[in-house]
Amino acid sequence: MSRLDELIQEKCPDGVEYKILSEVFYTRNGYTPSKKEKNYWKNGTIPWFRMEDIRENGGILDKATQYVSQEAVKGSPFPANSIIVATSATIGEHALITVPSIANQRFTYLMVKEQYKDDYDPKFLYYYCFKLDEYCKECLNQGNFASVDMKKFAKFQFPRLPIEIQREIVRMLDSYTESVVELQRQLTVELTARKTQYSHYRDKMLTFGDDDKFKWENLGDVCDILTGYPFDSSQFQVSGVRLMRGMNIKRGNLFFSEEINRYWNSADGLEKYLLKENDIVIAMDGSLVGKSFGIVQAEYLPLLLVQRVARIRSKQVNNRYIYHYIACRFPSYVEKKKTGGAIPHVSQKDIASFRVPIPSADVQNRIVNVLDNFEKICSDLNIGLPAEIEARQKQYEYYRDKLLTFA
Repeated sequence: MSRLDELIQEKCPDGVEYKILSEVFYTRNGYTPSKKEKNYWKNGTIPWFRMEDIRENGGILDKATQYVSQEAVKGSPFPANSIIVATSATIGEHALITVPSIANQRFTYLMVKEQYKDDYDPKFLYYYCFKLDEYCKECLNQGNFASVDMKKFAKFQFPRLPIEIQREIVRMLDSYTESVVELQRQLTVELTARKTQYSHYRDKMLTFGDDDKFKWENLGDVCDILTGYPFDSSQFQVSGVRLMRGMNIKRGNLFFSEEINRYWNSADGLEKYLLKENDIVIAMDGSLVGKSFGIVQAEYLPLLLVQRVARIRSKQVNNRYIYHYIACRFPSYVEKKKTGGAIPHVSQKDIASFRVPIPSADVQNRIVNVLDNFEKICSDLNIGLPAEIEARQKQYEYYRDKLLTFA
C-alpha cells in the first residue's frame, strides 16, 4: 500500500467530501486596460497575463510578458495564488498565478474564499483544475464564439481532502512533472543539435566559390511566380477544396489541421491557382514573412493558393534545388527587403528579384540528393522525438487523472 493509500484510508474512512466551485471560490472576469491610455502601459509593475504566457512559460506563473501601471487596475490586483481559467475563446487552459496580478478577458479568476484558505493547497487546486479544463469543454454555450456556460461552471465540484493528502498528491505530481520536463529538455537539445548541424552543412553546400561553374539568375527568370487568389474569407467552407493560406506554412513545413483548415466549394474557374506537387509556397506577410516556406507534397492536393501566399514553380531548374536554396538564403534577403508597418510583407517583385546561383544540372541533383537525405533524417527526428514526448505526456495525464479521482 502506498503512502497516499494509507493517508486516504486513515483520513477519509467515510469517503471524500466535495464542494461546488461557487462555494469555495470568488470568481471575477479578467480585463484589458484601455490601450488608448498610454500611461497604463508604461513603467508597469502589475503583471497582465495572456494565453501566450501559459504557452511560453507553463502553468505556474510569477512573471508576465506584459505589465501595466497601478492606474490601469480596477481597484486592487487579483490576489496571489489565484487560478486563471480560460472560459472564452481558447477553452481548456489554466494557470496558478503566485503573485498579485490581472489577466485579459479570456480568463476567469478563481480566488479561494477566506474560510477555505487553510483547507486547500494552491498547487493541489492547480492540478485539480486539469479536470475543470475538461469539464469546461463539455459546458459550452451555443453560438459562433466559444464560451463556457458560467452557471454550469459554478457547479463544478472540488474534493475537500485533508491537507496532508493534498500535499502528498502534489509531491507525487511534482516529481512526475519534473521527469517529463527533463525528458523534454533532453530530446529538445538533441533535436536542436541535429537541426543546427543540418543548417551548417546546407550552408556549406550552397556556398559557391570562384572556381565553381555557375551563373546568377533572378528567381523570376528561372521560375514562374504566382500570388494567390483574393478569396472572400466570409465565404470559406467547411468542406470542398482545401485552401493554402499563410498560416498553413510553419517554419519550413506545411501544416494542416482541422483547427485551421479552410475550404472553397470548388476549383471551377480557378484552375490557375491549383498547386502541383513540389511547388514551393512562401508566406508574404505577417511575423514569419521570409521564414515560412514549404514544398507541396502530393498527399495535400488538391490545394488552392490564397492571396498573400506566393507559389514558385521552376521552369528550367531542379525545383528542389530552388527550395533548398530559398530555405538557406531567403530569410536574410527578406530581412533587407520586407516593408515595415503593422504587418511586414514582401512583394512579388521582391521575390522575383531574389538572386539564385545556377550550377550544372548534375551539381543541382547532387546537392538535392544530399540535402533531401539530411532533411529526411531531421524530419524523422522532428516526428519521432515529439511523438516520444507526447507519449510520455499522455502517460503523465493518465497518472494525474488516476491520482485525482476519488471514490
